[in-house]
Amino acid sequence: MLTVIGIMAFALNNDKRHNNESPLSSLPVVKKDSVASVKAFKQVYTVLMSARCMNCHPSGNIPLQGDDSHLHTMSPQRGIDGKGVYAMKCSNCHQPTNTAGLHAPPGNPNWHLPPADMKMVFQGRTPRQLAKQLIDPKQNGHKDLKKLIAHADDGLVLAGWNPGEGRTLPPMSHAAFKKAWITWLTTGAYAPKK
Repeated sequence: MLTVIGIMAFALNNDKRHNNESPLSSLPVVKKDSVASVKAFKQVYTVLMSARCMNCHPSGNIPLQGDDSHLHTMSPQRGIDGKGVYAMKCSNCHQPTNTAGLHAPPGNPNWHLPPADMKMVFQGRTPRQLAKQLIDPKQNGHKDLKKLIAHADDGLVLAGWNPGEGRTLPPMSHAAFKKAWITWLTTGAYAPKK
């Protein structure tokens, strides 16, 4: 029986996909199991719908903020690269680390929204819509499934569990999220019916 770490190591080292294969062909499927896959995605979905994820994956071009995911009060714009426009860049307020103080700007050296040509919208997506979007390289930042597995440890993803003072954490630990994420992907990346 493969462990989650073993699955991830296999996924990160197995890059034998040919150009004519589908994105799913590079997935280290342990055993296709639509029930386990959908169950895992429902856990993943609770995290992606939390303010820590949704605030940077809005349906519009203005990020959201706060635990209630309201429009950012400074009204910054996405910009082409997702890092803001003109003199109003994300990094003007969002420093490399969290700013000290209650509700002060959270930080990360690469703070940004997804770029304009690949918005990766979570807001308003049903579980089915979001699952299908996440595995489609034309909508997910050109990530194959190996890159999707690795993305669970991206610095901006991890920032969700270090949001700064006064912010609610996602509804499960990062370890539990990562386990559900990998389970979803390695059992077939099935989308819920609804």
